Amino acid sequence: MSTISKNLADLRKNYTAGQLSENDVPADPVVLFETWFLQASQAQCPEPNAMVLATADASGTPSARVVLLKGISQGDFCFFTNYASQKGQELENRPQAALLFHWHELERQVRINGIVSKLTAAESDDYFFQRPPASRIGAWASPQSREIESRAFLEQEELRFKEQFGENPPRPAQWGGYRLKPEKIEFWQGRPSRLHDRILFTKTQEVWRVSRLAP
Repeated sequence: MSTISKNLADLRKNYTAGQLSENDVPADPVVLFETWFLQASQAQCPEPNAMVLATADASGTPSARVVLLKGISQGDFCFFTNYASQKGQELENRPQAALLFHWHELERQVRINGIVSKLTAAESDDYFFQRPPASRIGAWASPQSREIESRAFLEQEELRFKEQFGENPPRPAQWGGYRLKPEKIEFWQGRPSRLHDRILFTKTQEVWRVSRLAP
C-alpha cells in the first residue's frame, strides 16, 4: 500500500453535530432545504450555494462539476451556464440531473434528483444583467468546454469583446439558465458510529412522501 493510500485509510471523523428525524421534518422538503441553507450561511460554510451538478451523455456516461445555485423558484433549483458547454449539450439530450450540496461544518449533505428545463429568455436576462460587466464579457469570451490553443486566446477574446461591447455587454444567445424540478430530495445528517440519518422525500402525483433510509 502506498503512503498516500495508508494515509487515506486512516482518515476518519466521528460525526456529532446534529440529528434528523422523519417525525420532525416539514411536509415540503424545499422548506427544509431553505432552513438548512440559511443555517449553512450562518455557519459561514464556504460558498454554501456551491453544488455538484451531475449529468450524463446519450450513452449514459456520467460527468460532474461544481456550479452555483442562483435561485429557488416555485420549488425548482436554478443555475446558469453556457448552453453549448458539455453539461448544456448533455442536458439537451438527456434532461435529467442530480445535485449535491455538502456543508462540511454542519456535517450535512443534500442530494436532489429531477428533470431539467431551460429558464425563459426573460429570466436569463434578469440574472445576466445582475452580473458584473467582467463576468458578462467572460460569457462571450469563453467557448466553454471546447479545446483552445492557449490561455492567450481567452485573453484576446476578452479584449475583443470589451472593445465591442464596452461596459454593457448583452447576453449571448448560448448563455442562460436552467431549472431542476425535484423528484427526490435526500437530507443526510452525520451521526456517530457511521449510523447517519438519511431522510428521503419522493414526489408522486404532486405529493411528497417521507421515508428513512439505512446509512
